[in-house]
Amino acid sequence: MTEKRPATAPVAYLDEIFLGSDEARPLRILSEYLEPLQAFRRAHIRSTIVFFGSARLTSESPLGRYYDEARELSRLITQWAMSLSSRAHHYVVCSGGGGGIMEAANRGAVDAGGRSVALNISLPHEQRPNPYVTPELNFEFHYFFMRKLWFAHLAHALVVFPGGFGTLDELSEILMLTQTRKLERRIPILLYGPGYWNEVVNFEALARHGMIEREDLALFEFVDTPALALARLQALLAPADSDDAPAFAHSRTGESGDS
Repeated sequence: MTEKRPATAPVAYLDEIFLGSDEARPLRILSEYLEPLQAFRRAHIRSTIVFFGSARLTSESPLGRYYDEARELSRLITQWAMSLSSRAHHYVVCSGGGGGIMEAANRGAVDAGGRSVALNISLPHEQRPNPYVTPELNFEFHYFFMRKLWFAHLAHALVVFPGGFGTLDELSEILMLTQTRKLERRIPILLYGPGYWNEVVNFEALARHGMIEREDLALFEFVDTPALALARLQALLAPADSDDAPAFAHSRTGESGDS
């Protein structure tokens, strides 16, 4: 049954029936771009370091060390980022906002007395916002592709802990953008836990069978301790500048130019 409009209809941008309709889908998609954009500018967030990993990993799980080490790495990154001399906020920890590794990342930022970002997704199961996210940097997405855009848009590095389908999807997205040089800037990618990753994904076989170029194996590197991960990030990331505007990733549209 079609929902009836009131006798005196509100203006279109206040009409909840219209905003929830198929015709208004482009407006909802645009809102998921513009709301975070406004919040990041207001908070002077210049860049992020994104943590990916399973929502199912806790300190008590068989692979629980990864939760503890993600928390420690986030604490170290946040402590280092807060020491940088800039009026903007650089290398802010960003997670998917849920439990497991995502919770550990946001929690580590709290341990250091810093802020962190959460790009949460509305799902029937598993995904609930964790309590360690900075409230004004906590975002809820309906569209996966808009959430992915924001992961890439401000990311200056990626740390990928063990995870399942979602983690593999997110990792593959950034690897593909980097491999195809679709992004103007290179995003350093650290795979945390070589024992896990080399068992789950046979990267060497992809190169051997010609599915990727051998030089594509240099798009990422393995780390296995918080101290090593921090050292690699510090070596790979550019020095912080004083610009307080968000440093967005631009996509290449041809031989030159971006959008």
